[in-house]
Amino acid sequence: MNIKLGEKIKYLRKKKNISQEILANYLGISFQAVSKWENGATMPDVCLIPALASFFGVSTDELFDFNLYEIENNVNDIVIKSSEYYYCDAEMCEKILREGLKKYPGNDILLNCIIGVIPIPERSSEVIDMCQILIECTKHDDIKYDAYRILAEAYKSIGEYSLAKATINKIPELYFTKLEVAALLLDGEDMYEAAHKQKNLSADSLIEMLIKLADFYNQAGEKEKSKTQLLIVKKVIDAFKDDFTAEFFKSTIYETRKDFLKDIETKIDLLN
Repeated sequence: MNIKLGEKIKYLRKKKNISQEILANYLGISFQAVSKWENGATMPDVCLIPALASFFGVSTDELFDFNLYEIENNVNDIVIKSSEYYYCDAEMCEKILREGLKKYPGNDILLNCIIGVIPIPERSSEVIDMCQILIECTKHDDIKYDAYRILAEAYKSIGEYSLAKATINKIPELYFTKLEVAALLLDGEDMYEAAHKQKNLSADSLIEMLIKLADFYNQAGEKEKSKTQLLIVKKVIDAFKDDFTAEFFKSTIYETRKDFLKDIETKIDLLN
């Protein structure tokens, strides 16, 4: 694959009638590195692939001469397999995605999934770099706005509040998701998968919002209101105790959140 990619870079560069130096300056590397790519001696760093594709005005799949239909199906299979571990084993989820990235370097769907599973703040700098690359290079609006969301979270985690707020302001306001619309309007298997995935997303979002409000009320000295939010969190998590695992996930909301109940109970005790 090294030789084919090098030949493709050389072909696209000459097609645009630019020198190795101009391409190197755009990527922030030496022209010797570009020369080694084109000779097949080395391979571009995976994080540079989206920037390369963007510079030449092609997709990453076109850059590698992949069959676009086949790559789309294969990437979707990788994402589905990784999503089974999203709530219960983040390391396994990331491992599956990175293995996929070895097969399809620079694929923005896989990169988007990876930044969503990398722990923050532990690896915030890595997430910030990947988000910035995705935002600049992806042709998909949903991936770009999701990268903005994760980038804002990473900025907040390292104390860059103003950068987080500025990043959030670049995200358009939407009151629905594709999954939600599919669950409400489609039928059969199309509805079934979307409804299960949206159910988990909605439950997680509700829990997180209640906790944020509880923290706000506590800091404002309104302990009863804070306690009320936390009691609702307990009820929400407990409500999923009898739920079952669909084939899209390895665990239920209750199974992934039950250990969290102890922290909630501790917070409630401190408010009494």
